[in-house]
Amino acid sequence: MRKTLGRPVTAPAPVRDEAQILAKATVRAADLLHLSSADLARIVGLSEASVSRLRAGQFELQRGTKPFELAVLLVRLFRALDAMTGGDEASRSWLQGQNLALAARPIDLITSISGLVQLIQYVDTRRAVL
Repeated sequence: MRKTLGRPVTAPAPVRDEAQILAKATVRAADLLHLSSADLARIVGLSEASVSRLRAGQFELQRGTKPFELAVLLVRLFRALDAMTGGDEASRSWLQGQNLALAARPIDLITSISGLVQLIQYVDTRRAVL
């Protein structure tokens, strides 16, 4: 560890640690949002068997793949929702409820890439309102 401006600077996490961290964060976000394995598989573009192995810690998301990128987006959506709503129950309710501005239920949009990105943009704009 070296110091920059008096603060320690740590090296970036090794790729294996990054994959494990993302896998755990993805599974935790899915669990807190009450997403089934089938839902999670559709969202990140994996088979249900791969999601089952992901939940068991026997499958890693590899940087540069679509499932990795989609998992990052799911975790980002979860974090933004948590910051906006302040809790898991409110986030789950928001996902399941009809949203007039989106003209759909967010849970129905989350399974497509464009829908997931749209939800992130929507939540980000709602958080930034002053």
